[in-house]
Amino acid sequence: MNFELTEEQKMLRDTARSFTDKEIMPYIAEWERQGEFDPAIMAKLAELGLMGVCIPEEYGGSGMDYNSLAIVCEELERGDTAFRTAVSVHTGLNSMTLLQWASEEQKQKYLTPQAKGDKIGAFGLTEPAAGSDVASLESTAVKEGDYYILNGQKTWISLCDTADHFIVFAYTDKSKKHKGISAFIVERTWEGFSSKATKGKHGIRAGNTGELFFDQVKVPKENLLGKEGEGFKIAMSALDNGRFTVAAGAVGQIMACLEASVKYCHERETFGKEIGKHQLVQQMIAKMEAGLQMSRLLVYRAGALKNQGKRNTRETSLAKWQACDFANKAADDAVQIHGAYGYSDEYPVERYLRNSKAPVIYEGTREIHTIMQAEYVLGYRQDKPLNKSLPAWEGNLVK
Repeated sequence: MNFELTEEQKMLRDTARSFTDKEIMPYIAEWERQGEFDPAIMAKLAELGLMGVCIPEEYGGSGMDYNSLAIVCEELERGDTAFRTAVSVHTGLNSMTLLQWASEEQKQKYLTPQAKGDKIGAFGLTEPAAGSDVASLESTAVKEGDYYILNGQKTWISLCDTADHFIVFAYTDKSKKHKGISAFIVERTWEGFSSKATKGKHGIRAGNTGELFFDQVKVPKENLLGKEGEGFKIAMSALDNGRFTVAAGAVGQIMACLEASVKYCHERETFGKEIGKHQLVQQMIAKMEAGLQMSRLLVYRAGALKNQGKRNTRETSLAKWQACDFANKAADDAVQIHGAYGYSDEYPVERYLRNSKAPVIYEGTREIHTIMQAEYVLGYRQDKPLNKSLPAWEGNLVK
């Protein structure tokens, strides 16, 4: 097993890191205070080819492997969770789902402009009464002639006011329970669609998150993604991709906590010496480093399975659970190391702590992933190959 980055991946990492240092870090504190998302960042990411990193070149992407996407997510979250989230949703939840499930016509119409960054994609699954329990969603899509009439509401949707296209899940036959859920590609401009941003969030304040509303929205039948009743399968496969990017982002947040803490350890002195000389501070630094290295290995392991086109639900779940927990703990320790200053936005670690909580909840709470891992070990849960897997990565396609 080779854990060395390729030269192309090192170049990609350097590009993403330079972008984060120049375009995010100098401004993020003010964006956080204002609670506003800067959509210009998405356009700048598109210029660098970072909106379709792992999408094949034939659909407008960069044609790199899935661990290359993880590297981009690491570096963006090192700057702020809001912008990693944007790429996670656009690329992981939406574009990779289209790559896996869409018809050729749908790929040309929706995937290609998204991979180029000309259009932005998002994902609408969660509802006020349906989070971890996906089958409890209440949105409906009733077929009438050449259209499905979509009604319902989605909540906690990233890029709610920014995205052009949404993958939306609704019941086409509620009597079949989760087997009656279908997926649709919905455009923002359609009559009956509206969105509203959520304010007053604990963290990720520089992100655009909110609600979607569907009031008699006419969805053309050709915008059904997959077949009727395949929505639950599509959603679960999408979460394998979204969780992968969340886990990779958590690695970046641990990295940010470690960098900030090491810097402060050398700047701050107590009892006549740098605080980094104190053993209990060293213990916290050591735990951050261990969490960073273990999390990255779990992420790259899941990415390696994706590169082979293999089912990776178990491995991705473990990576997401552990990396997000490590990031939450690293942020807590980073604030502790900074002492009273860690409680002020004069230093970035208070933002890291606030931001670290959401990933422990979304795309499967830590409790959901704990149960999943136990059920795999106990033999209660077994994964069957999906009837549509992600395309295997066949060598470095970057020109």
